[in-house]
Amino acid sequence: MRHIDDDERRARLARRHGLVDGCPDVVSATRAMTVLHATEAATVHLALWARVPGVTLADVDAALYDDRVLVKQLAMRRTLFVFPRDLLPAAWGSAAARVAVQQRKLLAQRVVGAGLADDPTAWIDSVLADVLAEMADGVPRTTRELRDLVPALEGRFSLGSPDKKWGGEFPIGAWVMTTLGAEGRVVRGVNAGHWRLNKPTWVRTDHWLAEAMVPWPEDKGYAELVRRWLATFGPGTETDIVWWLGATKTIVRRALADVGAVQVALDDGVGWVLAGDDEPVEPVAPWAALLPTLDPTVMGWKERSFYLDPADTPYLFDSNGNAGTTAWWDGRVVGCWVQDEDAVVRVVLRRDVGAEATEALEAEAARLTGWLGGVRITNVYASPQMKGARLG
Repeated sequence: MRHIDDDERRARLARRHGLVDGCPDVVSATRAMTVLHATEAATVHLALWARVPGVTLADVDAALYDDRVLVKQLAMRRTLFVFPRDLLPAAWGSAAARVAVQQRKLLAQRVVGAGLADDPTAWIDSVLADVLAEMADGVPRTTRELRDLVPALEGRFSLGSPDKKWGGEFPIGAWVMTTLGAEGRVVRGVNAGHWRLNKPTWVRTDHWLAEAMVPWPEDKGYAELVRRWLATFGPGTETDIVWWLGATKTIVRRALADVGAVQVALDDGVGWVLAGDDEPVEPVAPWAALLPTLDPTVMGWKERSFYLDPADTPYLFDSNGNAGTTAWWDGRVVGCWVQDEDAVVRVVLRRDVGAEATEALEAEAARLTGWLGGVRITNVYASPQMKGARLG
C-alpha cells in the first residue's frame, strides 16, 4: 500500500487548492475546490481572492449572476455552497435531495407547531405551488417581496427561547424558500444587498439556468461528489468523506467502490485516493495564506491533524465545529486574522512562527486590506480567537 505522509498531504493541498500557484479564474478555482462554502456570503469572494491572482468583485459576481456558471445550492450537511453549474444534477439527485427531505420534515413541524394547518403536507404542497406560480414571470424577488404575493408566507412560528440569541418568532416564508431551494426548484439569484451580506433574490431554476437539467440517480450523484472530493482533498479517510458529504458510511462505501478508489497508508491511518492518483508529489516552497471563515480548504476534512494542531481547535473553531478565519504558513494553520475599526487586516498568531513566516503573513494582510478597500467583514461564525482579538 502506497504511503502518503503528512508532508506530502500538505504539498497536495497547497497545489490542488490554488494556494501556491493560484488558479486562472474563478470557475477553475471553484472546480479545484469541488464547491465553495457560501453560508457567509463574503466567504465566496474571499476564498476566490485567496486563489485567483488579480480577481475582482466583478469577476465573482459575473460568474454567479451574469454567466451563471456558478450557482448557490443547499446540499451537504444542510449547508449552502457554490457549485460549478455542471455539478448541480449530481447534487440534486443525492446530497441536496437528502437535505430536501430533512427540510420538508422540519418545515412540517414548524407548520403544525405554529397552528398554520392540521395537514402540513397539504399545506406545504399548496404553498410551494402558489410560490412557483407567482415566480412564473421570471422576476427575481426577495423573500419579503414574495410574502407580499403569497400571504401564507406571512405565517409565523416560534423557535427557541425569545431571550436567546437565536430564539424568537420568525416568518415561515424563509423556511418555504429554503425548502424549494433544497429541492432544486428555485435558486438564489442576484444578491439584493452588499456582496458581504447574504440577501438573495429567488428565481425559478428553469428560468435562471434556461436549460433542462435533470437530477442524476442517487448512486450516480453520490459517486460524482465523492470522485470530485477525492480529486480535491484526497487522500482522505472514510470519516472525512462521511462528514463532508453529510451521508452514511453505507453511501460512502458504495460511492468509493463505484469510482474505483484505492487505499493508501497515512501517518495516522488509512485513506483513499482516486485510482492513478497515488504518484509522489514534489515538496513546495513555504507559502502564506489568509483564508476566510468556513473556507473549503479548512472545512474539507474532519480529521485535520496533518494541518492543524489539535490544541488550537478550540481557539480557531466555534463549539459547533465551524472554522473562523485562518492564517496559514507552509501548509499549517498558525492563527487567524481580524480587522480593526479602520478595516485594516491584522494577523493573530497562536505561537511564534519566525521572521520569514511573520513577514509573509503581514504581506498577505496588507494585500487583503488593500483589496477590501475599507470594507469590514461581519462574521456570523467568529472563532474564540477572533473574538478575543477584537476585544483586545
